[in-house]
Amino acid sequence: MGTTKIIITPKTKVQQLVEEYPQLEDELFTYVPSFKKLVNPALRKTVFGVTTLQQVAAIGNVNVEELINKMRKEVGQDNLIIEKDMGYSTDKPEWFSEDKIVTEFDVREILAAGEHPVNQVTSEVVKLNSGDIYKVIAPFLPAPMIDKVTALGFKHWVVNESDNLYIIFFCKI
Repeated sequence: MGTTKIIITPKTKVQQLVEEYPQLEDELFTYVPSFKKLVNPALRKTVFGVTTLQQVAAIGNVNVEELINKMRKEVGQDNLIIEKDMGYSTDKPEWFSEDKIVTEFDVREILAAGEHPVNQVTSEVVKLNSGDIYKVIAPFLPAPMIDKVTALGFKHWVVNESDNLYIIFFCKI
């Protein structure tokens, strides 16, 4: 047992977590049950590899600090104090207008086939003109996608229609 295990943080990817601490997989699904329903066998490899614990907390609408500290406690790590919780914009922004939507992409079919649409979305949003809006329809909060697109300088707005329907708007400002 001379190997050093990973330190669990909000940026820890689910794949790293379950490889280092396999016993935490059930704990993760118990604490964030909504995460389990989006991890079918076809998606598992992709989703686990790109999704951080911070994003899992956002997907499951749970407090990221509580999730991290629950996982840390299970493996004997001290509590972590998290400065800020990265939230997603859920209030209708000033930049939004239906007539500015130039592209709509329903990712549900791609996800059901075990593919991850983030690369397609990022390659398409970068082609937008200033003020244009790109609409994504997803069966869950696609936190990794939102993080990647906003890192490219885009604004976003998340509309949670139901447990299985999220609409995300990206705008090039």
